[in-house]
Amino acid sequence: MKLRRKILLAIILLVFIPVILMGSISYFSFSGAMEKKSSNFYWVSLLETDRKLKYALNEVTTISNSAITQPVIQKTLKQPNFVVTYDQRQDINNLINHPMITSFGLYSKDKLLYQYNEAMSFDTLSKQNWYEAMKAAEGRPIWVGPGENGSASTGKPVLIQARVIKDYYSLEDIGAVVIYVKPELLDQVFWDAATLKQGDILLVNQQGNIVFDKSGEHIGERTDFPFLKESPKPDGNGKGYYVDKYAGEKSLITYLPSHNKDWHLVAITPSKLIASESIQIRNIAMVLVLVSLVSAFLFDRYFVRRLVRSIISAVNGMKRVQQGIFVPIPPTLRAGDETDLLIDGFNRMSTQISELIEQVQTEQARKKEVELQALVAQINPHFIYNSLESINSMAVLQGNKDISKMVVSLGKLLRISISESQQLIPLSMEMEHVRHYLDIQKFRFEDKFTYQIEIPESLKYYKTQKLIVQPIVENALYHAIEPMEERGFISITARDGGRDIFIDVMDNGPGFDHVALMTLWSKERGSLKKYRENGVGLKNVHERLSIRFGGYYGIMICSSPGFGSIIRIRIPKIDS
Repeated sequence: MKLRRKILLAIILLVFIPVILMGSISYFSFSGAMEKKSSNFYWVSLLETDRKLKYALNEVTTISNSAITQPVIQKTLKQPNFVVTYDQRQDINNLINHPMITSFGLYSKDKLLYQYNEAMSFDTLSKQNWYEAMKAAEGRPIWVGPGENGSASTGKPVLIQARVIKDYYSLEDIGAVVIYVKPELLDQVFWDAATLKQGDILLVNQQGNIVFDKSGEHIGERTDFPFLKESPKPDGNGKGYYVDKYAGEKSLITYLPSHNKDWHLVAITPSKLIASESIQIRNIAMVLVLVSLVSAFLFDRYFVRRLVRSIISAVNGMKRVQQGIFVPIPPTLRAGDETDLLIDGFNRMSTQISELIEQVQTEQARKKEVELQALVAQINPHFIYNSLESINSMAVLQGNKDISKMVVSLGKLLRISISESQQLIPLSMEMEHVRHYLDIQKFRFEDKFTYQIEIPESLKYYKTQKLIVQPIVENALYHAIEPMEERGFISITARDGGRDIFIDVMDNGPGFDHVALMTLWSKERGSLKKYRENGVGLKNVHERLSIRFGGYYGIMICSSPGFGSIIRIRIPKIDS
């Protein structure tokens, strides 16, 4: 087989067929993934809806639980011929009171004793299809939705809670209470339920009646979902999904048992809505197949033929490149075919390689220049120290001891901050850094505060992370000492903690509560830059200690309004 045909066949096998397979697999995989993702989305939505539904219904249940045990209702039911007085009516109304309750009825064993607004008669009650279920519940409340009690078809939908009332002492049945609840209770629950576009969420009972739905268009309709006929699983987890027709349209149906054992939550998503996300991938795959096929023939016609003719010239040129000779292939008579493109491409490649080599040589020279500048930059700290020393000498000559002390402290502060290349320094050096910082701040705050630093001789030479105490002291100065009218005090104490070292920074400032601490912690790197443009702060110190020594180490904050603050730093003992 000729080389040209081999190349064309290779293009078909390596490009055309893989594109078809990739497009098909991507389409079906994406369709399945979208179906599963939609199901998971709805399952979470159903779970959250059921939680809200349980919470909403429990509000009414809590009211009825409390009401049926109260003496006024117990006495009324035990004395059927007893006339309910105005005060007793008010007491009963106050017991069964909720913004969502529209009316209720209080029944003895054979008649309606008291009603608020409107309630069905006892004869009507006894004919309800849920009456026997109420009696079988033995005092537990049962719920009957608008699609179950027939109220949806009348245009005045209500949600009903019914329960048997038992004698508080003998537990005998003495009556019943039927509470009518506004359907807005369910509206509020289902309105917040997350759904995809054109999707719906249904509340279905065990008989297949739609108790309620988010759209409000199918309440009371009859359905025939297969999962309603299945026996509940022992663990109560009957969630699942499948694809079937609903309302004449193919849909993804996701279901979840409600906390009410007689209800199921069902999410409906039209399959065309899910498929619409996959159609774009299918169309792209088809376009890619066509483009690949056309490209294969165009590639053969305008490139492969000339490529074959130019192979020998290209091979000879490669041999010269291997020898380090970047000489372009000499031009020949242009035949008007692929040879020209191949030779021109090779010549450009040769030129680019030559340019890249020259560029690398130039970059190497620049790299050496940067390294030289870095060496020169190391002189800058010495220049700063020499300048501070000159300022100190001038201050001494002019007799200004305060400036001299401040310059000396600043020089020592800088030596520890920027001159020490190591990250771990002796604890005594860290305390010396804090002492110089406080001495400088005393010039700024004048006599507004005093300080005390205590470190046992046995702890001075243990190593610690650099710059961990000064940010804590700085925080105490600006947030505790500065706002005070009286004289402030800061104490820094190091003590032995066995395998660890504890450093306590204490101030007598106004202190702060938990809310202020969380605000300080979260905003420390933002709004507090007023005092520390390049500071590190409490959170930074804690994170640096945790990262270097482990999560067991860091800072602990103890404060209370009016009682000052104590910041404890915990570090491990590291021998020098």
